[in-house]
Amino acid sequence: MRSLLPAVAEQLFQDIEKIYLESSQIPDDLLMALRFVFGPCALQALDLVDRRSVTRLSSPSGRSVFQVTGGSGRSYTCLVSCHYCPCPAFSYSVLRRNDALLCKHILAVYLCRAMGVTRQESVCDQQMTAILSGAEA
Repeated sequence: MRSLLPAVAEQLFQDIEKIYLESSQIPDDLLMALRFVFGPCALQALDLVDRRSVTRLSSPSGRSVFQVTGGSGRSYTCLVSCHYCPCPAFSYSVLRRNDALLCKHILAVYLCRAMGVTRQESVCDQQMTAILSGAEA
């Protein structure tokens, strides 16, 4: 499935994946590219990655979502398949002002996936339904 991100961002994640698998580090040139493409949220997203704040929840029915625990301790359920996060920064910067590609939570998900450091957790289908409906807090 094709991502909703521009090709330059896709290439950046592919480069990070390849290099991180070999060296377990992201070189300075890729860090600068992240900052250039994603702006100020790049550093915040990297902090979330360092804190291991991203968890992929999956259910027996095959549905999955990502939960990202923000710096304040609040958990956000991110739907990468449709490029959505319920955080205020996403609503304001991505949807309203259109001056950012994504928020730090979704960027952290993409980075964790590229680096292979996403935590995995299984939930039952009822829990997944509650999470997706917003009933889970």
